[in-house]
Amino acid sequence: MLASDEIAKRLREVRERIAQAAKRSARPPDAIRLVLASKTQPPDAIRAAYLAGARDFGENYVQEAASKRAELADLSEATWHFIGHLQSNKTRLAVRIFDIIQTLDTARLADAIARARPSPPMRVLIEVNVGGEASKSGIAADDVESLIAATRDRVEIAGLMTIPPPSESAAAARRYFAELRMLRERLAARSGLALSELSMGMTEDFEVAIEEGATLVRVGRAVFGERPK
Repeated sequence: MLASDEIAKRLREVRERIAQAAKRSARPPDAIRLVLASKTQPPDAIRAAYLAGARDFGENYVQEAASKRAELADLSEATWHFIGHLQSNKTRLAVRIFDIIQTLDTARLADAIARARPSPPMRVLIEVNVGGEASKSGIAADDVESLIAATRDRVEIAGLMTIPPPSESAAAARRYFAELRMLRERLAARSGLALSELSMGMTEDFEVAIEEGATLVRVGRAVFGERPK
């Protein structure tokens, strides 16, 4: 784990980069929320980031997150995002731990979420597989509209999320971020839902994602350093 002052320094640097990217896209910096991807990071690292001003944390594994939330129960202003692949048999615990699930990709999963938490409806993002990669979860862009229609009465669909294909440069991801933004615009017009959130961009490419309209960026290594083994 990095020292607390180093985490705070890195957090300030990332926030400055967010502000500069927001300026380039003629948006206010507070239009973008920084979600710290804290998978495998110890609770003390999360606490250090919280004390330095971070409030949004993203976890990939339900059981790991449950343990951390119990240990960090005093962080009363923290918002917890689920950003990994969610198995239906973990939904009952997930809806108690997380404030938002960013990876809805099937009607079956929406059903499981709604059964586990019928009211108030769980806030979710739909994960879109913009690159059509067989190795990744997420729904195809052409199928998002039907998923919205099938699930909108059971969960609160707040927007879209994506992880673009790996590439050698951040610029190569731009087209995928632009595709997600344009998809959001079309679906918002057709569905009548605001779909106000666009979760896209990680440590390697979050600035490009902001330039293309991201409202949530998921950054881990730039703040916490390399993940513990």
